[in-house]
Amino acid sequence: MVEEENHYGKHGEPRKYDPEFKGPIQNRGCTDIICCILFIIAIVGYVAVGILAWTQGDPRKVIYPTNSRGEFCGQVGTDLENKPFLFYFNILKCANPIVLVQFQCPTTQLCVESCPDRSMTLLSAKNNDQDWAYYQKFCKSKVSGMTAQQILKDQLCPAVLIASKPFTRRCFPALGLKGGEITVGNQTTFDDGENKNRQASDLLPAVKNATIVIETRMVVMKIFEDYTVSWYWIIIGLVMATVLSLIFIVLLRFLAGIMVWIMIIMVVIVIGCGIIYCSVEYVHLKNAPGANITLRELGFQMDLNVYLHIRQTWLAFIIILAIVELVIVLLLIFLRNRIRIAIALIKEASRAIGHVMSSLFYPLFTFILLAVVIAYWAITAVFLSTSNEPVYKVFSEGSKECYHSGETCNPSNYTDSDMSKDCPESQCLFAFYGGETQYHKYLIFLQFYNVFLFFWCANFVTALGQMTLAGAFASYYWAFNKPQDIPACPIFASLGRALRYHTGTLAFGSLILSIIQVIRVLLEYLDHKLKGAENKFAKFLLCCLKCCFWCLEKFIKFLNRNAYIMCAIYGKNFCTSARDAFFLLMRNVIRVAVLDKVTDFLLFLGKLLVVGIVGIMSFFFFSGRAKGVDLVPNLHYYWVPILTIVVGSYLIAHGFFSVYAMCVDTLFLCFCEDLERNDGSPERRYLMPESLLKILNKNNQPRK
Repeated sequence: MVEEENHYGKHGEPRKYDPEFKGPIQNRGCTDIICCILFIIAIVGYVAVGILAWTQGDPRKVIYPTNSRGEFCGQVGTDLENKPFLFYFNILKCANPIVLVQFQCPTTQLCVESCPDRSMTLLSAKNNDQDWAYYQKFCKSKVSGMTAQQILKDQLCPAVLIASKPFTRRCFPALGLKGGEITVGNQTTFDDGENKNRQASDLLPAVKNATIVIETRMVVMKIFEDYTVSWYWIIIGLVMATVLSLIFIVLLRFLAGIMVWIMIIMVVIVIGCGIIYCSVEYVHLKNAPGANITLRELGFQMDLNVYLHIRQTWLAFIIILAIVELVIVLLLIFLRNRIRIAIALIKEASRAIGHVMSSLFYPLFTFILLAVVIAYWAITAVFLSTSNEPVYKVFSEGSKECYHSGETCNPSNYTDSDMSKDCPESQCLFAFYGGETQYHKYLIFLQFYNVFLFFWCANFVTALGQMTLAGAFASYYWAFNKPQDIPACPIFASLGRALRYHTGTLAFGSLILSIIQVIRVLLEYLDHKLKGAENKFAKFLLCCLKCCFWCLEKFIKFLNRNAYIMCAIYGKNFCTSARDAFFLLMRNVIRVAVLDKVTDFLLFLGKLLVVGIVGIMSFFFFSGRAKGVDLVPNLHYYWVPILTIVVGSYLIAHGFFSVYAMCVDTLFLCFCEDLERNDGSPERRYLMPESLLKILNKNNQPRK
């Protein structure tokens, strides 16, 4: 008794019996008002940032290429609507290292209707009327009646046209291979317009530098194309995941015990089949040419299909799946007795969800709110990142050195400026987007505010869902006569209480979590920046900090979740609810460590099974390994739809199973309080089901 008193003294006093207590308290007041006010002010500020970004930003800067005047090629409703391609006067200038710094080639860039399909010099074109008419399509203005020397001096036309092909709306030389030599327009040499014959290979550095700048955009465009041809198959895959999740949830409702064991066995079988399949592929590639090179030698490849022809890839899959299989089997062996209690808790959760069926559809409401938050953040981020002004720099293409090169200039009056007089052969060309106003100086802080409010709002929406479900399921547990004593609309009643009284509490808990998540993002950013650093102590310190904040985030999520449950029941502020939840869990620490976590593990296996089934089917379909299926779309990267379906399936399964998880957590806390409040006597009867009472060796005494 002395040890028990010391234990309770350390972790708070246990709940006393209260004959008036019948579940979530109705007579409650507003909590954490200060944090509620701060959250409202932050939301108002977030809206202001969005409005400011939308008035200053211009997404066209991302969509359309920009010519030397800062105009958008191919923009609908402008004079350049029918000129969607960007043409470089002298593509060789793109070999300049400045391209990688300022993301712009130091040469005149012009919007054109189509890229040149033939190679010729200005001098040769002048001697042929048909060629000259074609050549003038790539001039800045009309040049009729002017000599070739005057045209080149005024830089009105390029000195040479090189046969090109459009690539991300930009004209790049049409390079190829002929007899092992690099060609452009089927020729190994070309005239550079200065009466010099150049090798086609001289164009490689220019093309390489220019393509480095837009390589990411190319990948994004290919991914976008993959989505356009596979979106309906992705939707079918996600619908399958939804149907599978619903089937499991419905079966859990009526056959909880059997379904849990089926899920366990199915997960073990699915992973085992994966190991067998990977082993077969590993053996099959034994004598295949090139299959024995290592992943390190291969390096990173955008086409993931290449990795499937390497034996080491399948060996890695075998090892990963074998480790996962071993861990699951060992956990099942050592926790087999506790699984019975967890199944009893899942059965009770199934009954609760059966009485509160609307809870299964609540994740859709959470999903819609999260989609709004993500969309607002993404749109604001795009507009903020495109709210810079065009910056023009001096570029000199002449033989004489210009000491004004790289300086900022104004294209409207450049011809009359001192810089133009000092450097007659220079031009004032568009360089990049930037700005030096007060708005542009604080742009980075607005981006940070956008990211921080994104985390805060997303965590708030998640917290609202947790408190709403907790209040509904607590109403079920503490109802003495089920289902008569359960409120008519427990979900709506709980949602109303959460928004009316506990917006501040939800904001407080989500604020703490958001601060930790932002710190983690900053640590990841620092880690990315220090990858090339030689300071091992800094790397070690950063690694420790990342590990500590990861653990802290997990702990805060756990504490918040249970604090919201206590707040939904008793209506107290965040700190009091968190303290009461923590002490209650500490007084039942063995049950928490074993029972609650085992239940979470079983529900995780359910999500894993849904994702595994849909993911395996997607892999065989999109990779073309399914025999007799001719409906596979033509894709650049078949991993794009597979990854989308796998991630989407997990989110869908998580949405449905999270209702079960929240129900189990709520019932678990109520179950722990039930053990403290009641003793099984006729006056203080346990409210837990008979199946759970038997497993815990508890019983309710018969009424006299």
